[in-house]
This record gives sequence, structure tokens and C-alpha cells, in this order.
Amino acid sequence: MPASAATRSLSSASPAQPRPGAYGVADRLLAHYDRHRRVLPWRSPTPDPYRVWLSEVMLQQTTVATVIPRFGRFLARWPTIAALAAAPVEEVLGEWAGLGYYARARNLHQCAQAVAARGSFPSSAAELRLLPGLGAYTAAAVAAIAFGERVAVVDTNVERVIARLHAIERRVVDARTQIRALVEDMTPADRPGDFAQAMMDLGATICRPRKPACLACPIAGDCAAFASGAPERFPAPKARRARPHRHGIAWWIERDGALWLERRPPLGLLGGMAALPGSEWSEVPPATEAIATIEHGFTHFTLSLHLVARTGPPPGEGWWQTFDTLAEAGLPTLYRLAVEAGLDRRMSNAA
Repeated sequence: MPASAATRSLSSASPAQPRPGAYGVADRLLAHYDRHRRVLPWRSPTPDPYRVWLSEVMLQQTTVATVIPRFGRFLARWPTIAALAAAPVEEVLGEWAGLGYYARARNLHQCAQAVAARGSFPSSAAELRLLPGLGAYTAAAVAAIAFGERVAVVDTNVERVIARLHAIERRVVDARTQIRALVEDMTPADRPGDFAQAMMDLGATICRPRKPACLACPIAGDCAAFASGAPERFPAPKARRARPHRHGIAWWIERDGALWLERRPPLGLLGGMAALPGSEWSEVPPATEAIATIEHGFTHFTLSLHLVARTGPPPGEGWWQTFDTLAEAGLPTLYRLAVEAGLDRRMSNAA
């Protein structure tokens, strides 16, 4: 175990003598974290690499409130990395349904298999980067929190905190090299994991994008943006791009109390997920009457999914899912909403 891992406990005390410069700021932040840290199910005085990694993957583009119950469900079903690695990928995708960004679930399963094959997680960020699906942030977070490596952990919240602390007026995308260097300079050798989580907590609960609670901030006295009187000006907002709009058809094919489902191709958007069969998505609205239309937003475009009743033999490969087990099909949000609309329409027609 790295020497720093022995001192990364959540209950560790801050150094007795304050340190100058960036380290002094870190001391103040850690002291605040020791008193006010969020209680989260993946945090522990002796962090488990599996739980840390799983939580970090789940938290990408997903809120803490959404992740907490799903994290518990995953652990109950697959309590170890070996159990997750041995699970069929279709079951992992089904359990992930509703969390979005489904490539994460495929990468999660591939990573679990790679870790199980080697016997354990590697302990450095550089080695962790070699695992499937681990980018720079996730590798650094696992290395710092689970193994005590002194490495810069920089997510969106941390970028905002640093940009305000140093009054960086540029957009984050243009200042990432500078921000990472500043985080590396601040990160203490004795509690890098706690420091990373303290920065995340600060950005999530105090140094918010709008209406930051500066008077509650433990490092406000060091913050150049606070001193300016207009902390929300930092960093400069990113340019917003209009998202194109697309249309698609989802076919409602039922028989004897069951609905025809298929599995989407393994690569691409919603890859490998259970779904209603349908057309390719395009910018052209369909020339057919829909029984319902679901409006849904993806990262790079918005979609109108038109639910269309269809008779005759089902297309392609798939399976019949009985109406009373549709909740077990592992449908992503888009298709779950489409199925709910279809069931509502079906009940209305039967009334």
C-alpha cells in the first residue's frame, strides 16, 4: 500500500501547522471537508476500489441523487468485480436502463472483465488509463481515492472552483492545461483522495454555477473571483450550439398479451439496449399517423419518436415480452416512455 494511503482516512486531522500557498488553501478546504463532507454510500475510511470505480462511472453525466439508489441495486446484484465480470452483458445493460449514456455500461462490463482477468485493479492512474472505458478523470479519481496516489483529479466542478479561485476569465475548454497544473500544485501528498472529494463537494454544494454560496466557502478569503465581487463571471460561459432535431418511428407490435422487442446494435447510440423495432432516425418527419409521439433530448440532438401501430409478422430478430413483465425488459428511458404511451393508449381504447 502506498505510504499516503495510510493517511487518507476521512477522519484524518489537518496538519497541525498551516502550510503556505496552495497547500494552505488545501488545508482549509480539508478542514471544512472533515466537518461538512457529504455522506455517500461509496465513501469509506478504507475505500474499496470496486465501489469507488463503480460510483465514478455512474456519476458521469448523472446526478448524485439519481446514482445513490442505483448504486445500491448494482452492489446488491453484483457485490464484487468478479461477479460483475461474470454477468451477461445484456443483464448489465438492463440494470443500467434509465441512467443514460449507455456506452458507460458496455465499458463498465469490459473493464470488470479486464480487472477480473488480472486479479485486481492497478493502483496508479497511468495503469488505470489502460483499462477499457477509463478516461483521465476516472483513472485519476480511482487512483487518488482508492489508492492514495497524489494525482490531479479534475472534473467539471473542480474546473469551476479553480477558475474562480484564480479568476480565470477564459472558457474552461481554453484553460484546461492551466487548471490542471493549478490542481496538481494544490493536491497534498498526505490526503489526495480526501482533497479530490473535498473539491468535488465544494463545487457541487457551495461553488455552484449560479448563486454560489461564497459566505459559506472555506477558501473565500483566497478566491480572486469572490474578491472581484462578481464570482459568477468566472469562468467564461461555453458557447451554446443549437441541437438539430430528428424523427424516428417505433413500431407497436403486440400479440396475445405480449409486445415485440428487439435489441439495438451493440455499437452506437443506445447500443445493445432493449428497444421497440423501428426506422432509422432522420430529419424528415414520417408520413404516417402515430398513436403517440415522445419528445426526447440527447446530448447532440433532440428526437421526436413516433409510435406507430403495426400488424403482421414482426421484423428481424427479437422476442415477445409479456405486458406484465415489461418493467423487467431493461428499456432505456426513450423506449420506456414510448411503451408507457402505448399502454396508456391501449387502456383508453379498451375503456
